[in-house]
Amino acid sequence: MTGPTAPATGPEPDSTGVPPAPTPTPVADAGLERWRLVLGSPAERHTGPLGPGQTGQDAALDWLYGRDPDLNRRGVRRSGTAPRTGGDGSSPVTAIDWLDDIHRLFPKETIERLERDAVERYGIQEIVTDPAVLERVEPSATLLRAVLRTKHLMNPQVLGLARRIVESVVAQLLARLRPEISRAFHGTRSRRPSRTPLARNFDFGRTVRANLAHYRPAERRLLIEHPHFHSRTRRHVTQWQLILLVDQSGSMAGSVIHSAVTAACLWGLPGLKTHLVAFDSNVVDLTSDVTDPVELLMRVQLGGGTDIARAVAYGAELVENPRRTIIALITDFYEGGDAHRLRRTVRSLVEQGTTVLGLAALDEDANPDYDRELAGQLAEAGAHIGAMTPGRLAEFVAERLGR
Repeated sequence: MTGPTAPATGPEPDSTGVPPAPTPTPVADAGLERWRLVLGSPAERHTGPLGPGQTGQDAALDWLYGRDPDLNRRGVRRSGTAPRTGGDGSSPVTAIDWLDDIHRLFPKETIERLERDAVERYGIQEIVTDPAVLERVEPSATLLRAVLRTKHLMNPQVLGLARRIVESVVAQLLARLRPEISRAFHGTRSRRPSRTPLARNFDFGRTVRANLAHYRPAERRLLIEHPHFHSRTRRHVTQWQLILLVDQSGSMAGSVIHSAVTAACLWGLPGLKTHLVAFDSNVVDLTSDVTDPVELLMRVQLGGGTDIARAVAYGAELVENPRRTIIALITDFYEGGDAHRLRRTVRSLVEQGTTVLGLAALDEDANPDYDRELAGQLAEAGAHIGAMTPGRLAEFVAERLGR
């Protein structure tokens, strides 16, 4: 004998006899979903669950940022590394799986940030040492820096694949920098006036002086009736030397890359003889490879100590005409050698008429991180200290050559 039938547990039908739709589980809005992806599953009680389109992104972020030791110190647990499911069960995510996922799930700028964190923050070296990964990875400046740091770990097969990254990124940098450097050397300003009204040749000081009679104090305005312009000259064909001394310690990878590309762009310009010297505790003259920045970068060995004094002394030996020489020292100024010898050599070069530049950064961001105390001492010795992008360095050199 059967018992009574259990009543239905669904929603009660309305007067039309059609049950109402079930109440959906609340899902976070777009802004909260972004916070949920950033903070991980512990934030879900405040943001609401992720939508179906974000679960893959969450797993990819967990694979990378879930390994952060700071999370354990703070007692925070993310949802963990989500396994990839196969026919017979789950298997752990590999670096190549993760790369495939992020290239499918994220926009380009996010991919570049994730790859940079994977290599530089968490040291996942298989991204640049695994042949299968290198065949699929998209070349970027981040991966180029990683290749330079890890190429000593690579066998010939992997090194050949890594070279593709070097060639691709160098080609991109050359395409961007060559027009910029060419414009800088298109002609430098002279002190002679010109009747050709070009904005880049505008003589601000002479224009102000010539139009002071038209100043209106009540309006605090100066009316320009007669603008003045510089002429451009090609007198910079007089032979100059540019000696680039590049710190190749591990923290200076970006500067090494851009110095190599900049030297290649400057090579062969009329009136300019370019040298490229890399240094750590030793000094290596790479001038013979300047025309091939890819080969040059494959020769660079990042790491080791830093002997700036030794490098500057070597650069001083290359000087042919002090008053027609620019020595550009690209370093973080953390000296591991003889700081007193360095100051003495810089002072001697300046007294002879050599222009000495101390550049704390030479990449597209120009974000300097350097020993300000030593940099200040070199400035007192007569060096020009600052941070320049490659294009700005080319402009500086072009202006000096035009004097």
